[in-house]
Amino acid sequence: MGSLSAPIAHAEGQGSPRPGDRTDAPRPDDGVPSVVPRPTDWTALPGRTELTRRTRVLIDPRQASATALPSGRAEFPGPARQSVRALAGQLRTEIEQITGIAPRVVAGGRPDRDDIVLTLAADRGAPAEAQAEGHRFDSTGPVRVTAASTHGLYYGTRTLLQLLRTTAPDHRAVPRARSADRPAQAVRMVQLDAGRKYWRIPYLKNLIRRMGDQKLNTLFLHLSESEGFRLYSPRFPGLADPDHSYSRADIEDLKAFAARHHVQLMPGLELPGHATVISEAFGIGFGSGPGACTGAHTHSHLTPDWIIDMTSEKAVTKSKEIVDEFAGWFDAPLFSIGAEEVPGQLAECPRVKEHLAAAPDVSTLGDLLNRYINTLDDVVTSHGKRTAVYNGSEHLPAPQQRVHAPVVFLTWEGTGAEPAIPGHDEIAIGPFYNTPNNYHHKYPDEPWMYDTWAPSNAPDMLGSGVVNWADYNFWADDEYVEQHLAGPRAILADRAWNGSPTPDTLAGFRARAARVGDPPGTTPAWTRPRVRDRPSHHWTFDDAAYPKGWTYAGSPGNTIFAEDVAGDLPGTSYIVDNPTPVPGVRGQAWRFDSDRDGVGFGGVDVAEPWTVSVRVRASSRTGDQVLLSSEAGALKLMQHGTGRVGFTRYGEADFSFPYVLPLDRWVRLTWVASPGRTVLYADGERVGAVPASVPLPMRSIGTERSALRGDVDDLATWDAALGASAVARLR
Repeated sequence: MGSLSAPIAHAEGQGSPRPGDRTDAPRPDDGVPSVVPRPTDWTALPGRTELTRRTRVLIDPRQASATALPSGRAEFPGPARQSVRALAGQLRTEIEQITGIAPRVVAGGRPDRDDIVLTLAADRGAPAEAQAEGHRFDSTGPVRVTAASTHGLYYGTRTLLQLLRTTAPDHRAVPRARSADRPAQAVRMVQLDAGRKYWRIPYLKNLIRRMGDQKLNTLFLHLSESEGFRLYSPRFPGLADPDHSYSRADIEDLKAFAARHHVQLMPGLELPGHATVISEAFGIGFGSGPGACTGAHTHSHLTPDWIIDMTSEKAVTKSKEIVDEFAGWFDAPLFSIGAEEVPGQLAECPRVKEHLAAAPDVSTLGDLLNRYINTLDDVVTSHGKRTAVYNGSEHLPAPQQRVHAPVVFLTWEGTGAEPAIPGHDEIAIGPFYNTPNNYHHKYPDEPWMYDTWAPSNAPDMLGSGVVNWADYNFWADDEYVEQHLAGPRAILADRAWNGSPTPDTLAGFRARAARVGDPPGTTPAWTRPRVRDRPSHHWTFDDAAYPKGWTYAGSPGNTIFAEDVAGDLPGTSYIVDNPTPVPGVRGQAWRFDSDRDGVGFGGVDVAEPWTVSVRVRASSRTGDQVLLSSEAGALKLMQHGTGRVGFTRYGEADFSFPYVLPLDRWVRLTWVASPGRTVLYADGERVGAVPASVPLPMRSIGTERSALRGDVDDLATWDAALGASAVARLR
């Protein structure tokens, strides 16, 4: 029946460039070296220095086992753990991976013009606080890197390796230049939500490689959330699932790997809120025991066990035991205990009121929270570390208890990047949130970050961090998040290292970062293998148990679970206006009746060929209804502008089939895509074809403003283009 409606140009909010997109073309670099981050002081000189088969890496034999001079030691980023000799050996391997040349590592001797010299030396011209990571780079021949610690030597060698990677054709020459390079901020951080989502170790190692290459020095693993605990210790059976958590051996391996890339592995737990998994494991939540608090005393979509009972001696003791155990696993200068988003209405719980009336040292909920923070801070400091917390406690009146002064606040509220908590050191994370789901829709403003943001050099601002949260993407592909994280991470690396005004456009920076590419040793990203002869995913929307290793933290009716009975990409609904389970064609369906209804998967889009089939009963017509969405495209039950079934390439075009979905009856729709062609079937009958295609969108069901209206059942995908007879059999 027919074929194609003419492609329709996107209206505003459909295919037009998204807010923050820049369309200006890259300008010439104007002397900016192809290095990310930009060196803070760079003098370009005529000519190039060539590496040859005779090139050596020279080190001072008296410094071979050293990691830092006294002037190169600082609290942040923490001690260097790689010796000069080990760094030289690592550099040899990395140069060979880029150039094919394997320079010898030599202790002592006079350098030739094609050699590389690594030297520990104090930089008397640099501020004391910059010497832990600052360095001098001179490529006039030989290449010399001089620093007061191997942190600085490592970063100087990153400049060398990036220059080699961007020099064609054989990557064996670097432009002659001199540089005195030092960071604008001491802590340059990437945070991953590892409580809601378990990250594969190969991805974490690739991330660490990229961070080291971009002079980012702190990987903050947020290792517990209400939904999961990701550190496995035999001391706490039942707290963490061994198959979806990190053992002590895993952490030791990651720490050793990170040390070679001069990245500190900073751990974070979440106490007393965001702690359902801990509360239920030990029976220490506010919803446990006689006189339990109720849903009226917590956030509406969560249970009282989301909060550890700070009035209970048993709960506080168990909290201390957990922090004591895992603080000993890590050697970074900071250990986070979370401590935010405790609901103010908890103060109305009779259990809390009774405790406040009886305890002489606390009189408010704020006092209770601050006392709890300080109690755990004492445990952290006993391990030689400083405690970090998210900001929020300062909003609760606390006349008797003040958070200990050395505690560092991770400031996440608002969009500012200036100090906001008097009396405490801070790390700014608020402007750099990446929460890639269709409920929160938080993405760092990359044009603002690059064009406008100037990192604060206030004495109490330790640094900045780009953070990723896995809300409603609990089982997302690692690479799905990496696609959203890579751009802002590179910008943060550049700006937090070099705080001077940027010399080019964001488009120019992106082109420069693309030329630099990934560092040597980066392994191919894990991709979901294509499935043959069966569905790759199948969501029935029937009731199912939560996957092993995850805890259901919602109150009844919230964040309902969508099991993938064919693959390994389950999803959850969002916390507001959840879909409603209703009778389906077979078993249960989900009813969607609000733009905030949706399901998060977090899958990477699948290249053509593919097939999607779904049973749907539409209840009403709206201007745009999305079945499956991603950042790049969407499958539409009702296409913008036509009301017909179709699909979209965002930023390019809408496509419609000559078929309008009927209301109030079940229809099985099937899209079959091959490169450059998509066919639509309704109840097994071919109803149209379009000479265009898109990768299969796998981010979510629905979008924030274009959710479907009606019932959905039996949604399945195939990594192949099914034939007409196979589609007919789906009926």
